Amino acid sequence: MTACPYAHAQAAQTPAVQPPDGAAQDRHGKAAKAQAEAHAFLRQFYAETGRTGLEARLRQWTLDPTLTHEELTFGARVAWRGSARCVGRLPWASLRVRDRRHVTAPDEVFSELVAHLREAWNGGRIRPTMTVFGPGVRIVNDQLIRYAGYTQPDGSLVGDPQNAALTAYLRRVGWAGGPGTRFDVLPLCVTVNGHPHLFEWPADAVQEVNITHPDCPAVGELGLRWHALPVISNMTLDVAGQKFHAAPFSGWYLETEIAARNLADQGRYDQLPAVARALGLDTTRRRSLWMDRALVELNVATLHSFDAAGVRISDHHGVTAQFAEFARQEAQAGRVVRGEWSWLIPPVSPATTPVWAATFDPQEVPPRFRRQRRAWLDDRADSGAS
Repeated sequence: MTACPYAHAQAAQTPAVQPPDGAAQDRHGKAAKAQAEAHAFLRQFYAETGRTGLEARLRQWTLDPTLTHEELTFGARVAWRGSARCVGRLPWASLRVRDRRHVTAPDEVFSELVAHLREAWNGGRIRPTMTVFGPGVRIVNDQLIRYAGYTQPDGSLVGDPQNAALTAYLRRVGWAGGPGTRFDVLPLCVTVNGHPHLFEWPADAVQEVNITHPDCPAVGELGLRWHALPVISNMTLDVAGQKFHAAPFSGWYLETEIAARNLADQGRYDQLPAVARALGLDTTRRRSLWMDRALVELNVATLHSFDAAGVRISDHHGVTAQFAEFARQEAQAGRVVRGEWSWLIPPVSPATTPVWAATFDPQEVPPRFRRQRRAWLDDRADSGAS
């Protein structure tokens, strides 16, 4: 058969189509992945909520890929439900989501964060709350409320050693520093399109609890305290292929977070020797188990203090029993229970809890939270603040 000369001539005159460059391929791949994640999320949303009209919503998404408030709320709740490192997920469906995607001005962002603290506080009856901001907004502090860590000229440190680098960063971008106590509340740094803005918290926005012991007044004389409302603020919320880099999320404390880690760890406040002395324990021999006894009593003191102040807090026995119920409910719903065992067991008496002998799938899937790179590790962190 003779080939068509016209077709041959056209082929000769038409320049060959060049393959897309690497950047274009990468953009196309990311767009396709985001589209697939969005469709998977919408199918999940419609399936779990029992709604109708999925196909129409998928077509609408192609024209306007914007999550509704209901979809965003569902995505945030499911991200919490699947958060492998959180043991307190039983109330995941009660999460309140404050949709502030329209807020991007630094002053307005801070005002919304103050409102978040006040609303989540709820007079001590803490409510799980998340506030989601729009593109370009990030929060530098890994929690909204953190205590300063001041490095002294002799290399010693006053305050929280974990926050020494954050404290130095905040000073580089304009903070003059606080009174210099062990529990100075750090200002908040919000960045909008990469530019940092510093804000001091109003006094009524930060709630703290003084740590006392029900039977040993000397523990109360150590001057220990902790802020009452933990708000994680350095996680990206990933829903439907969209990433919300400022989505601070708060629940309430588990007592071991404060008493067995923040106040007890040698790399943090290292208070076990002081607590042991206040209790009159023999600290000259390891076999006296003074560290263990001091650790338990510091947990007793923390629970006692929060209860006396009327502030919601969980204990490690109660929260692990709740997690066992959460796992039962997830299995009943036909869902995989996500969990990192080393994060789910408490640092106090883990073998006495129901999660000790359990196993879970540690892999997280969308919707989910992603940890962010710390701003003070960025070489561009020296820019001025307003």
